[in-house]
Amino acid sequence: MKHWIQAARLRTLPLSVSGILVGCFYAMSQSLFNWNIVIFALTTTLGLQVLSNFANDYGDGVKGTDNQDRIGPKRAIQTGVISVSAMKRAIAITALLTLLSAVLLIFTAFKDHNIWYSLGYLVLGILAIASAIRYTVGKSPYGYRGYGDLFVFLFFGWVSTLGVYFMFAKSFADGYLLFLPATAIGLLSVAVLNLNNMRDVLSDTQAGKNTLVVQMGMPKAKRYHYFLVISAMVLVLVFSVLNDFMTDDLFNFDQYFFVIVYVPLVLHLKRVYQNQDSRSLDPELKKVALSTFFLALLLSLGLIYFLSDVVVNNS
Repeated sequence: MKHWIQAARLRTLPLSVSGILVGCFYAMSQSLFNWNIVIFALTTTLGLQVLSNFANDYGDGVKGTDNQDRIGPKRAIQTGVISVSAMKRAIAITALLTLLSAVLLIFTAFKDHNIWYSLGYLVLGILAIASAIRYTVGKSPYGYRGYGDLFVFLFFGWVSTLGVYFMFAKSFADGYLLFLPATAIGLLSVAVLNLNNMRDVLSDTQAGKNTLVVQMGMPKAKRYHYFLVISAMVLVLVFSVLNDFMTDDLFNFDQYFFVIVYVPLVLHLKRVYQNQDSRSLDPELKKVALSTFFLALLLSLGLIYFLSDVVVNNS
């Protein structure tokens, strides 16, 4: 059991639910909410993340990418504590459970109405499951060709945040501003992947894993990293300011609790700038992942404070 828990990489789970939190609480700020949607959205997202972690362990393990030169925690296939056949079964079971959770989520959101929405989300769910597996598994996995950043941005940012909001609202007419934090969370999620790829640049190069970092080199990868983190910080700040403009109240400080998280993010950028050995970046992965989660959580709480202020003012 201990080895399976390690293979699930629990430290990656908070990052995976960040977009779900913001999308759900933005819907709540508009008096749109359903706890069943929240629960099934979380179980589906967590299932996708665990599936991705199992598949990455399997894919990198059988390809030999996870070897003695790898920095960071040792993987299950790499060390032999879980067999290849057992991991394949775990991937299949996790994929089925995640698909079941996705079907329950879709039914909860749309019931027997909006059949086209249901079909669209079902296709999206299948694509998400396939993407989680195909990142490192197969003869030509997209993670080995530098497309991991794009898929992480789309699924952790836009699909996660905007997708769950649409399940509540059935429209984006009142949710267009959500595009800003959705993009920000996607960028920060890519930043975590970019850190991982910067850390593993030497072993990935030797193994033929052509991530964006391998393709562009460390100096450009660092500048790319600054862009990801700083752009995300700006987008969330703009989102909060625009929400204040909508209420004609520029001093609604409850919405700005999230700026506390900017401190560790700025310190992180300083460490990346000063870094001379990519292998020492491993501790920064957890810091950025948790910073993204707490940014999403504090922003979500700010949206609830915003809702309570509106209710009080209207009464």
